[in-house]
Amino acid sequence: MSRTQAPLYALIIHLVISTTPKAQERMSQRELIRVSVVGAGLGATVFHVPLVLSSPDLFILHSVVERTPPAEMQPEGTIAKKFNVKTKLVNKFEDVLSDEAVELVIITTPNSTHYGFAKAALEAGKHVLVDKPVTTTYEEAQELGRIATRKNLILYAFQNRRWDSDYLTLRKVLQNGSLGHITDFVSQYDRYRNFLKGSWKESAKAGSGLIYDLGTHLIDQALHLFGRPARITAFLQNLRGIGEDNVDDNFTILLHYPRTEQNPYLLTVTLCAHPLSQRTPQLRYTIRGSKGTFVKHGLDVQEEQMKELGVKAFGKAWFGRESEEIQAELEVVEKEGDNAPLKSKITSEKGDYRALYRNLGAAIRDGEELKVKWKEAEMVMLIVDLAIVSSREGRTLDVPEV
Repeated sequence: MSRTQAPLYALIIHLVISTTPKAQERMSQRELIRVSVVGAGLGATVFHVPLVLSSPDLFILHSVVERTPPAEMQPEGTIAKKFNVKTKLVNKFEDVLSDEAVELVIITTPNSTHYGFAKAALEAGKHVLVDKPVTTTYEEAQELGRIATRKNLILYAFQNRRWDSDYLTLRKVLQNGSLGHITDFVSQYDRYRNFLKGSWKESAKAGSGLIYDLGTHLIDQALHLFGRPARITAFLQNLRGIGEDNVDDNFTILLHYPRTEQNPYLLTVTLCAHPLSQRTPQLRYTIRGSKGTFVKHGLDVQEEQMKELGVKAFGKAWFGRESEEIQAELEVVEKEGDNAPLKSKITSEKGDYRALYRNLGAAIRDGEELKVKWKEAEMVMLIVDLAIVSSREGRTLDVPEV
């Protein structure tokens, strides 16, 4: 073989080898985002692991951090055994930080640990998805945002309820203008539970209480729709009088919006959650506008569907689709002042939590714009901080421009 033939021969050999099935599989594996899930509780088993596994073209479940798996889940670990997948069981979070193969860290641990884990992962050069609440204070959320910006990393808040069926439906109604100018927006997430579950969420630790749990979802949806309010009034309490008194199980948050060029009416947004509401189905949204009213009962179905079938739920035609019994009711007039209202039911939009993960993957790989921006996550925590102060001091507070 001549010297001029040798490079050509080497190129041909490389092309042949690289196009074999095994080589293609390795190349494909390298392009996948290697994910480590920190935590193996409800958040991991119901939401994050099924959602990661639902997009095998974007993600591979590299590892799970679980310090001490239950005896019945050993030796593989809870996730590997429950989902019948091959994934590395890691007992120490530090091992994930030092593993160069891991690109994305998903944090689904007790609320008080979110900030510490997220900060360490970002400092180690990992992209991060953190469950809500993203931190326990506004200042902590700001600091994480600064680190992510400095290191050019994706930092994403798991606000999956932007992809609830009912939220997508009401957002479409608001965008088409059929309600006119909005004057009152009530979003509530009620249940009947006259006992404690024994969860860490009920203990007096940083990030505990209903405002950090359901409250952060309701606040995020309101801010996503209407932006920063001018003022806030909040009432947080332990209504049932069980457990630790300083852990709220009930809240009502009023967000006050002034008149604007787009809306000549004052707007009040009411966000509330009640632990002793016996009603089937529960009332979820009431929206009043200058031309009509939107009322929605029932909760999004995705969580229950994922609890029942896990990753298999995504392949069902009925996944994310609400029943006709809980479709929203719309009553509108053609013009303001008209006394002949038109009543109708609205076909619910299809919910799809996978859209969040698809966006996350595309942001990491292709630079796609984030659907849930970190500045929005910071604002949620600012509202939480202000709500706590408002309730404690019994006064309405201004919401600063940030």
